[in-house]
Amino acid sequence: MNKRLIQQVTDLCQQRGVRLTSQRQQVLELIWQQKGSSTAYELLDKLKQTEPQAKPPTVYRALEFLLDQGFIHRVESTNSFVSCCFFDEQDCHGNNKHFSHLLICDQCGDVSELQDKALVELLTKNIAQHGFKLTNHVIETHGICQNCQSS
Repeated sequence: MNKRLIQQVTDLCQQRGVRLTSQRQQVLELIWQQKGSSTAYELLDKLKQTEPQAKPPTVYRALEFLLDQGFIHRVESTNSFVSCCFFDEQDCHGNNKHFSHLLICDQCGDVSELQDKALVELLTKNIAQHGFKLTNHVIETHGICQNCQSS
């Protein structure tokens, strides 16, 4: 596993005053190892290979922490989880989360994350004009990735 990424996550947790436990780190590393997204039970099955006593609440608590810290994203359409490519950046409001724009391949399951600040600014402006307070923002686009198109 990439020690630099683990160190970045550990440093961010220390800056934020939260703790990256070994189980949280294990779940994050399992997500990082996946090409696409993983469900909580897929992660539990993998975690049980090294932690046989692991139960669903263990994984769900770790996922909740990782989501809250912006290290992963929930793929709403498949109820699964994918690593965040931009976890060390803040959103336009100074929060440690940013808006996720996910491209999901319907053939291979690969998930790519985009970051488009112009789109975020446009949506934020339009939402504010309607007097709507944004609490969550997810854009998921399904299609066929470049690798699958060329196969």
